[in-house]
Amino acid sequence: MIQIHPTAEVSKKSQIGEGTVVWNQAQIREGVNIGRKCIIGKNVYIDANVVLGNNVKVQNNASIFQGVSIEDGVFIGPHTCFTNDNVPRAINPSGTVKKEGDWIRNSTIVKKGASIGANSTILPGIIIGKYALVGAGSVVTRSLPDHALVYGNPAKVRGYVCFCGKKTYKNNMMKTCPQCKNVQ
Repeated sequence: MIQIHPTAEVSKKSQIGEGTVVWNQAQIREGVNIGRKCIIGKNVYIDANVVLGNNVKVQNNASIFQGVSIEDGVFIGPHTCFTNDNVPRAINPSGTVKKEGDWIRNSTIVKKGASIGANSTILPGIIIGKYALVGAGSVVTRSLPDHALVYGNPAKVRGYVCFCGKKTYKNNMMKTCPQCKNVQ
């Protein structure tokens, strides 16, 4: 069963998977494809043609703009903003207001199991690796390797994390996770 709050605005031209919950005042545009068992929080904006995998959790007030693809099991913290244009302008050089075909969008991919902390900004045209962990308030300006722990403005790799999210090794040298005992 899909649960959509009556105040949510969901395009009839979007697809939402079984078991997904859409909370109040969320907006889901045309061409959006959301997988199974996702949670879309209050006041979330998902722009046209965005793709979300299965078991994705998008917290309140997040904005996910065109060109973003999010794989299975990703966590998007509250107030996270995915951008999609490296040179945003309201007008063309001629002074005319930009229209749909005037924008140059870049694709962003968030790989399986990654987590994006609250109030993070993700610039366009990057890949966030599998199980990467982006600290709250970070500005991600470059692609991130799998399992990277990043934070800051701009976000920098500060270590690496296990599948469970605990810091496990530095400089890409593997060791056993102290939390779940998983060997990376």
